[in-house]
Amino acid sequence: METIQYNLPQSRIPRTWSNILPALPAPLAPPLHPGTLKPLGPDDLAPLFPMSLIMQEVSAEPEIEIPEAVRQIYAQWRPSPMMRARRLEKALDTPAHIYYKYEGQSPAGSHKLNTAVAQAYYNKQDGTRRLSTETGAGQWGSALAMACAFFGLECKVYMVRVSYDQKPYRRALMEVFGASVTASPSNETDSGRAILAVHPDSPGSLGIAISEAVEVAAKDGQTKYALGSVLNHVLLHQTVIGQEAIEQMAMAGEDPDVIIGCAGGGSNFAGLAMPFIGLKLKGRSQARVIAVEPAACPSMTRGRFTYDFGDTVHLTPLVKMHTLGSTFVPPGIHAGGLRYHGMAPLVSHVVDLGLAEAVSVQQLDAFAAGVEFARAEGIVPAPESNHAVAEAIRQALFARQEGIKRTILFNLSGHGHFDMQSYIAYHAGMLENYEYPAGEIALALAGLPSVG
Repeated sequence: METIQYNLPQSRIPRTWSNILPALPAPLAPPLHPGTLKPLGPDDLAPLFPMSLIMQEVSAEPEIEIPEAVRQIYAQWRPSPMMRARRLEKALDTPAHIYYKYEGQSPAGSHKLNTAVAQAYYNKQDGTRRLSTETGAGQWGSALAMACAFFGLECKVYMVRVSYDQKPYRRALMEVFGASVTASPSNETDSGRAILAVHPDSPGSLGIAISEAVEVAAKDGQTKYALGSVLNHVLLHQTVIGQEAIEQMAMAGEDPDVIIGCAGGGSNFAGLAMPFIGLKLKGRSQARVIAVEPAACPSMTRGRFTYDFGDTVHLTPLVKMHTLGSTFVPPGIHAGGLRYHGMAPLVSHVVDLGLAEAVSVQQLDAFAAGVEFARAEGIVPAPESNHAVAEAIRQALFARQEGIKRTILFNLSGHGHFDMQSYIAYHAGMLENYEYPAGEIALALAGLPSVG
C-alpha cells in the first residue's frame, strides 16, 4: 500500500515559536523560591539560565522570533515529515485515518534537538562556557551534546544509572559529540553522595540527576544548566512541531479529531499539542488532546496537582504541577525518558483546565504497540514514543467498534535504534507490567512541601 508523506519545503520552517501562555483562560501559578517560598524573580534564575531564556519563560508575547542561526541548523531535518499510516490502518481494519508527525529524522534521533539547539545558541550568546544537564534514556543528552558541539560549548551530562547501564550506545553517542557522561547518582556532587549514602544501589531517577546537574551549575559561574523538558521555554521551542503539523493536516485535507503525545516531562506532547490547543481556544478545533504516560510513573493519572520541587534534593524552584512527590523513584522501565516524578507545569495546567486529558499505558502494551507499528510502517519507535503509538491504536480500535471515521494524529517523537536491548528484553519475555503501589505513592506524596 502506498506510503503518503506530507512534506513542507524548507522555506516553511517556522519563523517564530508559538507561545500559548497569553491565550490561556487562567494564568499559570508562579514558580516559588526554594528557600523563601516567595514568587521567583528573573534574578533568582540567573545563576542557572541566561536572561534571554528566563524572559522566554515568562513572556506574554504570542510569538517569539526564532534566531536565524537556529533556523539554519533546524534546516538539517526540519520541516519534519508527517505521514499517514495506511498499512497500520489496514492491519487494524479500522475506518480511522492515522497520521504521525515523525521527529526521529533529526540527527540525534528525536524531537529534543528543537530546544537543544535554541538553548545552546542563547547560552553561547550569553558567554556561557559549559552546560550541565541530566538525561534519562539519553535522547536529551544526545541532543544537547550535539548542539553544544555546534556552538563550541562544553557539555556535562548526568545520566540516570538504570539507563546508563541499559543504553550504552546512547552514552557512546553523547561522547562522540564531545560530552562528558556520568552515571547518576554519582560521587561527583554533594547531591549524589547524599543519595548513595542512603541507597548505594540506587537506580537513579531524573529528579536525582537534575539535582546533580543543578548543583554543578550553581557552583560554577561559567556553567549554566539546560533542561530538556518541563519548563515553559523548553516547551515553547518544541512548538515548531505543532505549527508544521497544522499546515500538513491542511495539505491532507483533514482536521484531527484526536491528538496524542507521550508525556514524561511534557515537551514533545506540548510541542505537538499546544498550537492545536491554541486553535481550540479560538474555536477553530474540537480535537481531543491526550497525554499518555507510563502506568509505572503516573504523575498525571495518580499524582497530585500541587507545588513541588523539580528535583530530589530540593535545589530547584517549586512549581505547581502534577507530581508523585520529589522523593519518588520510579522502577527501571525501559521508557527512561518518562521516568520523572512530575509533569511540565504548562501541561498540568491545560489538563487542569480541561483543555487536555491524561491516560496511562502499561509497559507491555506499549511495546506490543511499537512492534505492531514497526511491522506495518517500517519505523522502530523509541520506548517512550510507544506510549503514544499504543493510545493511537486504542483510539483506532474504538473507531472500529463504533463504526465511525476518526482522524488521529500522534507525535512519533523519536526512533528506537539505540533502544534495541529493550526490544530484545521484550521478545525474550523479560519485561513486565508494573502498577505502582498506592501506599508507596501516598508515602512519597506525604513529603510534599507545605506552601501557603
